[in-house]
Amino acid sequence: QVQLTESGGGLVQAGGSLRLSCSASGRTFNSDVVRWYRQAPGKEREFVAYIKWSGGITYYGDSVKGRFTISRDNAENTVYLQMNSLKPEDTAVYYCYCNVRGTAYWGQGTQVTVSS
Repeated sequence: QVQLTESGGGLVQAGGSLRLSCSASGRTFNSDVVRWYRQAPGKEREFVAYIKWSGGITYYGDSVKGRFTISRDNAENTVYLQMNSLKPEDTAVYYCYCNVRGTAYWGQGTQVTVSS
């Protein structure tokens, strides 16, 4: 059983920074692709970024490109999302996602609120 746990959300002023973490239990990331999504109230879930564990290839959604950085820590089996220059429109619940052999796993989400 794979369990993803996000942490690091909170309230921050516009222009500030936060770092989110996604840790996994029940599985060691190796060739997986780990993704971050977010969902704001009344909106559809939006892709934020992904990282391929093997090789560290990254990709970002247009709305966060240049401001957010996704990274991994092999020893900690954790994926991070460094969020800089935050804007009020970044306010959302942020989710970690991984697909393991056709089974989708989501974390419980962590709330990020950016005040203007």
